[in-house]
Amino acid sequence: MNEDQIITYLKENNIQKIKFAFADTDGILRGKVIHHKKFIDGMRNGYGFCDVVFGWDSSDGTYDNVEITGWHTGYPDQQCRIDLSTFRTVPWQDNIPFFLADFSKADGNDLAIDTRSLLKRIAKECESMGLHPEFSQEFEWFNFKETPQSLADKSFTNLQTLTPGMFGYSILRISQQSEFYYDLFNLLTEFNIPIEGLHTETGPGVYEAAILHDEVVSAADKAVLFKTAVKEIAYKHGIMASFMAKWTETLPGCSGHIHQSLWNKEQTENLFYNADDEHNMSDLFKHYLAGQLHCMPYILPMYAPTVNSYKRLVEGAWAPTTVTWGLDNRTTALRVLNDSASYTRLETRIPGADTNPYLAMSAALASGIYGIKHKLELNIKPTIGNGYQDTKNGKLSSNLHDAALLMKNSPIAKELFGEAFVEHFTQTRLWEHRQFAKSVTDWELKRYFEII
Repeated sequence: MNEDQIITYLKENNIQKIKFAFADTDGILRGKVIHHKKFIDGMRNGYGFCDVVFGWDSSDGTYDNVEITGWHTGYPDQQCRIDLSTFRTVPWQDNIPFFLADFSKADGNDLAIDTRSLLKRIAKECESMGLHPEFSQEFEWFNFKETPQSLADKSFTNLQTLTPGMFGYSILRISQQSEFYYDLFNLLTEFNIPIEGLHTETGPGVYEAAILHDEVVSAADKAVLFKTAVKEIAYKHGIMASFMAKWTETLPGCSGHIHQSLWNKEQTENLFYNADDEHNMSDLFKHYLAGQLHCMPYILPMYAPTVNSYKRLVEGAWAPTTVTWGLDNRTTALRVLNDSASYTRLETRIPGADTNPYLAMSAALASGIYGIKHKLELNIKPTIGNGYQDTKNGKLSSNLHDAALLMKNSPIAKELFGEAFVEHFTQTRLWEHRQFAKSVTDWELKRYFEII
């Protein structure tokens, strides 16, 4: 709907309040509920929002190492603009109107560190090349019979999972929690996040959902909203949903794989497919894949943004550790699916469920485009068998500190995303590492408390 249609909708339905939100650097939705008059007044010119949302971490701790905002700037407002095309209503909250926003500007001089604006810029570049990017992200997450208060009371220990045991693709387990399970499927679809598939994964209380593919910015919007929506629906059932990459060393981690393909502008031809090729891969697909392989080590924090991300990226944990690709191979970083013209695509398997979808999709698309623009040859052969043992093209950084430093000093990262973004983002990741480095973990207590 356009501005006039939205105003008419609000008046005809006597809407008094509107909810809007945007994603911060970590992909956490920050927002407000505002009066309908304030909403209408700001539809065109935006709303002032304190820029501390880009100056603090996921726990609202203020960064001491970023330039764009901080005590030295006085934390002024930045203009936040609602994207009217994202209009939907929230079915589990009395159908309150909801919009996504970002910090893009009418003159195109967007806030360099805003993650949605970054993806919009990369998507625009892709479209200018005559290519239409179709993306989707799938998520795994753990569900617990807990509340925010019970987690605090237990100090995040001895948590009760929604169901016991390892029951991947279980029909029995979903029947035990059918009210929650079908609320997820139905309410997410009503919220304009159509679910392609929903099932249990291996692990106690683990679900996996794949979202139907869409144009890349819309796909990222749906992925960002999915995580918060799942948590809110879970609350209604007395359940806590966690998208941590690895909440315990004894169980599998939670992935956030990204599926992608490039189509012609009319969206009638999948440009990744070539029936005459040995692997049904077009030259465009090979350049795109080569670009991702080439850039991967230098942009890893956009796929693995937390200290915890790297606890998932270990051998034998269904997550990659090497710079590899393969044909339908789940041990490699990049998995090519090439059965038909309609469904030929690339799956980037590095991201976990803890990613900011705007950044993860920006990384995938920008590095793929890099390969196309530079006509990079796919000189790396597909891995046959165990990708963990295929180290000839290098291994991925094993921790956030090393990955962030590599990105911070990378000319490729700066070419892809701009120097201002790379500087700010990598400083936030180095801050994250420092907060972890000075903490005393349960492992250390158990290891050293008595015996050392």
